Amino acid sequence: MGDSLFADASIRLENAIQHTSLSDDALERLKYPKSALKVSVPVRMDDGSLKIFPGYRVRHDDTRGPTKGGIRFHPNVSIDEVQSLAFWMTFKCAVLDLPYGGGKGGVTVNPKELSPMELERLSRGYIRGIADFIGPDRDIPAPDVYTNARIMGWMMDEFSEIQRSIQPAVITGKPLSMGGSRGRETATAMGAFHVIQTVMKRDRKEPKETTVAIQGFGNAGSILAGLLFDEGYRIVAVSDSRGAVYREEGLHIPSVRQVKNSTRELKAVYCKGSVCEAEEHETISNEELLELDVDIIVPAALENQITGENASRIKARDIYEVANGPTTSEADAILADSGKRVFPDILTNAGGVTVSYFEWVQNREGWYWTESMVNERLRDRMIEETEKVLAVAGEKEIPLRTAAYVHALRRIETATEDRGTRRYFSGR
Repeated sequence: MGDSLFADASIRLENAIQHTSLSDDALERLKYPKSALKVSVPVRMDDGSLKIFPGYRVRHDDTRGPTKGGIRFHPNVSIDEVQSLAFWMTFKCAVLDLPYGGGKGGVTVNPKELSPMELERLSRGYIRGIADFIGPDRDIPAPDVYTNARIMGWMMDEFSEIQRSIQPAVITGKPLSMGGSRGRETATAMGAFHVIQTVMKRDRKEPKETTVAIQGFGNAGSILAGLLFDEGYRIVAVSDSRGAVYREEGLHIPSVRQVKNSTRELKAVYCKGSVCEAEEHETISNEELLELDVDIIVPAALENQITGENASRIKARDIYEVANGPTTSEADAILADSGKRVFPDILTNAGGVTVSYFEWVQNREGWYWTESMVNERLRDRMIEETEKVLAVAGEKEIPLRTAAYVHALRRIETATEDRGTRRYFSGR
């Protein structure tokens, strides 16, 4: 794979293997995706023309259960990216002890250039292309970058039409009216919040004395900013794809979210009702946000934001990865040498897949939980697994990312051993 994203992701596995007694059987399974599918999705555009969009679905490993992972619509989607994300999902599900393996999908498209009707045709066409590849007991998609509950609803509906029966458990992240789970929209942010809170209590640090910068003010980033703000953290900077706003005294996050939701513009403001006034602030780049002198940075945008080029300029002690793969393996080494702590994506942003699991369970049972039940079960799961990863890191004196992979590998290895490995069949 050379310098591909998947090759970089594989380095994390190699680092963790040194601290486990992983069998050759388990390693051999994890080296390669179980299956990968590429489809061409034809879409009749509103002007009558026909366009073809490449789509992908990868199932990395199903040792612990059916594969699970999101579908993204983005111009940069490629088979390498999808394969890497499926690889990460295998470990994310194992870290949270979910009965899943890793999967991922995507379409190479700029959804902002499509009309609502074109977007629906694309969504349904993609499902027609991969329908034989997915299913409630085989592979269960979910929303990801530039996909949402409505798109998941279209996809579930299309799959149900193909199967000639209602199949809500085939896809998670759906609208409530179509079998979605309460608490799903906030799950990724809530999960990250519980990780941060667990670490803060362990470190005996007070939120009011802690400064935070968040790169990415989409669904997860903006909700997490609100949760942290309500808890007393000082959120000094947030950003979207166009840049960041920085205010040393702290931003009033409810007001920033209010304006962002209504105007799609990111501004440092303070609102009383519908009247908002601009607050004095600096405009900085996404790159500058990551290098601010704060206690915590939260990369909540896209991959490869912290690299070998800028890692030495990171000042924050703690980095919580809400995005998938925001830190490269080269950057990991630099950050570790300088005493930084990286709380990896396969733990920090696992709240989304955890509540997706809850949704799948509810769909199969036909019994739907209250939001408080969902949030309580999410909190308990995130705290329990965070403490276990911290314990592995302390026990083996290894970085947190490696500890999370070791924790996951132990569970994958158990599932592999129970099927029978070389040690069993050779009598050794």
